[in-house]
Amino acid sequence: MNVDQTADPLSTSGVVVVDKPAGLTSHDVVARLRRIFGTRKVGHAGTLDPMATGVLVAGIERGTKLLAHLVADDKVYSTTIRLGVSTSTDDAEGEVIAQTDASGITDEQIAAQVAALTGEIMQVPSKVSAIKINGKRAHELAREGKEVDIPPRPVTVFSFEITDVRRGDTLIDVDATVHCSSGTYVRSLARDMGEALGVGGHLTDLRRHSSGPFHLTHARTLDELADTPALSLTIDEALITGWPVSDVTSEEYAALAMGKWLKPRGLKGVHAAVGPDGRAVALVKEKGSRLSTVFVARPSTL
Repeated sequence: MNVDQTADPLSTSGVVVVDKPAGLTSHDVVARLRRIFGTRKVGHAGTLDPMATGVLVAGIERGTKLLAHLVADDKVYSTTIRLGVSTSTDDAEGEVIAQTDASGITDEQIAAQVAALTGEIMQVPSKVSAIKINGKRAHELAREGKEVDIPPRPVTVFSFEITDVRRGDTLIDVDATVHCSSGTYVRSLARDMGEALGVGGHLTDLRRHSSGPFHLTHARTLDELADTPALSLTIDEALITGWPVSDVTSEEYAALAMGKWLKPRGLKGVHAAVGPDGRAVALVKEKGSRLSTVFVARPSTL
């Protein structure tokens, strides 16, 4: 895309894909990005736990307004599940609550549980997840020592592939790649596998390789960004990468910039409306007899 960003009021707006390090919360990353880019207008989509690494999508300046629409349908992770130990958080950050000799578990038994956890399944999120129960986050209730009863919900595990099985004296580490729908908790997969095998299980490693259309190939570390602050994707590139494109004329571009609707053109789902200059003016979606704006990236008031 050849877009002249000179005199463009959105030249500093867009998306930064961070390769999050272990030990930082998503909020910590936002705080670092605010300092790096010299703006308070920074937000993130798709929280990663402190122990997790990999793709964290952040919005800069007007890119923050795009985050609400960046609901990734699918995510890909590499992970390690440790069988033989259960923890209070279903991951390595929690307290050990039970240990069981897992040495008798066979590869075939592990494979059978992986198969059982693949496809459309009902999953109970972790008690330390961000799920809201009666208006309060589950992890907040857990920290207060309250019993948390989270109902199961449907998620989809598109693929769950074992890449290695490493055996210790009493523990088994299962390395795997998981491609799942948004809202799937990989730590819950570890917990459920361990429970089904009767030995307990928890997550010892989690790395997110992609979130929707955003991949590690787009990502940079915080140190790299501190040395050379730069957007991973301009707001135009983020819209064009995240949604299918619907070309509009200059006249239609101007109408959408004012929040006006166009005649329907048979589109299914949300599209990025892109003008003749290669810039994305808005996200649009057909509603009845109208092609309406969902988000206006370049309002006429800019």
